[in-house]
Amino acid sequence: MQSATTTQGGATFRAGLIQMRSGRTPADNVDAARRLIAEAKAGGAHYVQTPEMTNILESRREALIAKITPEDADPSLAAFRDTAREHGLWLHVGSLALKASPDRAANRGFLIDPSGEIAARYDKIHMFDVDLPDGESYRESRNYVPGERAVLASLPWGGLGLTICYDLRFPALYRALAEAGCTFLAVPSAFTKQTGEAHWHVLNQARAIENTCWVFSAAQGGRHENGRDTFGHSLIVDPWGRVVAEGGIEPGVVIADIDLAATAAARTRIPSLEHGRRFEILEPLAKPAHLHLV
Repeated sequence: MQSATTTQGGATFRAGLIQMRSGRTPADNVDAARRLIAEAKAGGAHYVQTPEMTNILESRREALIAKITPEDADPSLAAFRDTAREHGLWLHVGSLALKASPDRAANRGFLIDPSGEIAARYDKIHMFDVDLPDGESYRESRNYVPGERAVLASLPWGGLGLTICYDLRFPALYRALAEAGCTFLAVPSAFTKQTGEAHWHVLNQARAIENTCWVFSAAQGGRHENGRDTFGHSLIVDPWGRVVAEGGIEPGVVIADIDLAATAAARTRIPSLEHGRRFEILEPLAKPAHLHLV
């Protein structure tokens, strides 16, 4: 177990985010991730996060199912457990595509401790089913089984709320994690280029500000083998909403020192978690039978 380092400014640890451009071959993606994890470790990272779909980025169901395995037989997960053990760090595999049934997958993240044991699992709750104005269309629910449980895991430095990508647009999930005691929010992602340009930074900063938590968001970036464009710009955001480290579009490593006192300082200045109140839910408005526009 790593402990926080005491510096002149207070207790800190170092977080590293791995930015990737995953393709269609899991073994190649795992090799690329492991090289970058070693780079993050060499840079002093104690906690390292990889992005959503670390092992494969494939939209065609038949091709996806043919290349993935159930969790208990997955070579990618085994390799990452070895990697965490080899480097003696907390490794957060943002998500792997794993076979959940003969025709559907799980989009599952793993927090692995420095001994290589799985400390927590999280299945992505919200499915990205949208048609974008440029003609891009996504139907994650066709390929993936959605999760049903929020997950709060323990790091040596505080509680970590596990989420994945599209979850970022559902603030109630993050509020529940913050109210349950987390001080760090994880958002490993493969945001599309179009939606990332519009909303990636503001959404990450909003989740940090409204919950006075650190936000760690490792991302996929660039043009992928399957033709998809992802936004990149892996982010570390402090509890006051300031971006303290950011990637670009290319694969690489983003590292920052995490000041443990920053959360308490932000919560003292704006104690919104203490001020939240329960309230009655209004009945939804009925849709009008006819809508006339003048």
